[in-house]
This record gives sequence, C-alpha cells and structure tokens, in this order.
Amino acid sequence: MEFILEPEFWVAVSFFIFVGVVLYFGVHKKIAAVLDARSALIEKELEEARRLRDEAAKVLADYRRKEGETAKEAESIIALAAKEAEIFAAETRKSVKEHFDRRMKLAEEKIARAEADAVREVRSVAVDAAIAAAQTLIAEKLTSDRAEKLVSESIDTLKSKLN
Repeated sequence: MEFILEPEFWVAVSFFIFVGVVLYFGVHKKIAAVLDARSALIEKELEEARRLRDEAAKVLADYRRKEGETAKEAESIIALAAKEAEIFAAETRKSVKEHFDRRMKLAEEKIARAEADAVREVRSVAVDAAIAAAQTLIAEKLTSDRAEKLVSESIDTLKSKLN
C-alpha cells in the first residue's frame, strides 16, 4: 500500500470525491439548465437578428425601388422642363419677331409719312416759287394790249366750248 503515500493517489481520490459531490448536488443539471437557457436566449437573439435582417432587406429593396422611381420622375421632370423651356423660347422668339416686325412697320410708315410730308412741302414750295415766277414774268411781259387780247381769246374759246 505504498501507493497511498503517493501524491497522485490523493489527487485522484480528491478528484473522484469532487465529481461525486458535484453529481450528488446536481450541479451538472444546473449547469446544463443554465447552458440550455443561454442557448435558448442566443437562439432567440439569432431569430430576432434574422427578422431584423429580413426587415432591413425589405426596407433596402423598397428604398431602391423608390430611388428608381424618383430617378425616373426626375428624368421626366427634366424632360418636361426642357420641353417647356423650348416652347417658351419659341414663343419668346415669335413674340420678339412680331414686336420687331410691328416696330419696323411703324418705322416704315413713319418714314413714308415723312417722305409724303417732305414731297408735299417741296411741291408747295415749288408751286409757290412757280406762282411767284409766273407773276414776275407776267408782270414783266404782259402789256395791257396783250392782256385784252388774251381775255377776249379766252372768252371766245369758252363760248365755243359751251355751244
């Protein structure tokens, strides 16, 4: 029995006593219950994480769909704005052209009136000058004999035309 004096023997005995006490008090069942509870909690957290991941995936898909719709809507708004700008530019060009044409027509009419007024004024001055020249010539060249002769010729011509 020399092995009783060996330290390894007593370590083995104390180990078996310890295991026996642990089994007697059911510590292994309590450890298993704690581990099972911890496992259930982890499983529950994993399930919650899966649910959150699925929900996040749905939100992401919804966001991407809305982003695509928004991009399409933005493109349509830009296209509409470009079309409206083009129409506005065309209307503005047309309006400016009409305004320019009206102004040109008014200017041409004003120039035509000014020309007509100038022609009338020149004619009036020419007539006045012609009358003055005629009066001067008549006064210089017409004698009383010649005046009587012209008057009598005019009366005769008038009589012949009236008959």
